[in-house]
Amino acid sequence: MIDGSPQPTDSASRIVAGIETLTRWAAALRFEDIPEPIRVRAATVLVDDLAAIVAARDEPELIGLTAGMAKSSGAAEATVFDGKGTRLDRYSAATVNGSAADWCELDEGYRRVICHAGLYCVPALLAEAEASGATARDLLRALTVGYEIAGRVARAFGWATLTLHPHGSLAAVGAAASVSALRGLSAQEMAKAISTACTLVVPGPFNHTVEGALVRNVWPGVGAWSGLRAVDWTLCGITGRPESLHDVYASAFNGEPHPEELTDGLGEDWALSDGYHKLHACCQYAHSAVEASLALCAKVDASTIREIHIDTHWKGRHLDNAQPATTLAAKFSMQHILAATAQFGHAGAEAFHASTLTAPELAAMREKVTIGAYEPEPAWPNDRPARVTWVLSDGARVTEECLSARGGPDRPLDPSEVRAKIRGIVDAPYPAMGAVLERLLDLDPAGLDRSWADTVVEMTA
Repeated sequence: MIDGSPQPTDSASRIVAGIETLTRWAAALRFEDIPEPIRVRAATVLVDDLAAIVAARDEPELIGLTAGMAKSSGAAEATVFDGKGTRLDRYSAATVNGSAADWCELDEGYRRVICHAGLYCVPALLAEAEASGATARDLLRALTVGYEIAGRVARAFGWATLTLHPHGSLAAVGAAASVSALRGLSAQEMAKAISTACTLVVPGPFNHTVEGALVRNVWPGVGAWSGLRAVDWTLCGITGRPESLHDVYASAFNGEPHPEELTDGLGEDWALSDGYHKLHACCQYAHSAVEASLALCAKVDASTIREIHIDTHWKGRHLDNAQPATTLAAKFSMQHILAATAQFGHAGAEAFHASTLTAPELAAMREKVTIGAYEPEPAWPNDRPARVTWVLSDGARVTEECLSARGGPDRPLDPSEVRAKIRGIVDAPYPAMGAVLERLLDLDPAGLDRSWADTVVEMTA
């Protein structure tokens, strides 16, 4: 554990001191210092988020975005994982891959607070590692650093309401931290890059998810670009202030600072340990609702449903939109999630296809969903519960509940399930990718020492 020196009393100075301690630790961290289970977690996050990028390859808006970025791209130096062999400059590739990574809602997340730390690091790292000649080992070390810093910054500022979306407000910080680590910046340079990046964040409103504004999907891509540039600009002497994190998150965004979160347990309590992985292609706040619904599907004929009622946690109650206009809105609509899970018997990508938005039977079922409060709300990790009741055509009522969805540290998925999910996504567009990713998940020494550019060539052949 890192024991800090005596801390100043005001929150801004404590945030500055915390970042200094955090970046000293990060700059000194060697791959060999990372415990084996955390290395495995880093590889799993990398592979899972790469698969999430591939999953979005056929989204029409994303295809248009890629074509637009290609028109202004510089020399091709990094791969866009769209199944078409597209290569752009590292900044453009990071932007497109970052925008793809959250499109299907299959990326991993950080369970302790509202944060997807891997998503905020992986797109920039994929591009930078391929363009720079870094090895897979270098990439995983940098991801471990970036994930730790992004997770701790997320914990260091709290909000009582769902106002800001973390994809906009945190992605640039994760990208800057991880790219700083990959480029081997000093502790002082890394701190400056992070302070610079936080001034380049997007104040994305959380309600854009529920309302289905597709610009939300681009926020991680913008963050990847901004994080890369923050590192570039720091090395040119263009930086923020040491107090910039406090200026942005506490003063401008009105977050409550918790400076101790930047350093408490550093080197012992790894943020990667608190990550979760998704099997359902929708907001994680609704995964407990999906699991309760699947338990009902296993014992009741869903065609006899007359009404659906859910009691759930306060974040889940924000997912209230009975008429989602876009696929993003559907993934953040509790009504659509419950109705589609009942109809399809799963909450995979098919349940949120564009055609489901106007399907008459689903539209009718969405209107039959009511949402209430699960009270009292349990403590973490059961703080995202759901109790789902189906009222059947004969008046019978059947209920199932789930206190905590599978995939998090309290109910982890079996590694074989994550691998099956990944192979199910990548095998068709990239027949060679699955075997390469399996070796990466196994931390194959030869693969770790290979350049990431060569690994990408093999994966995409």
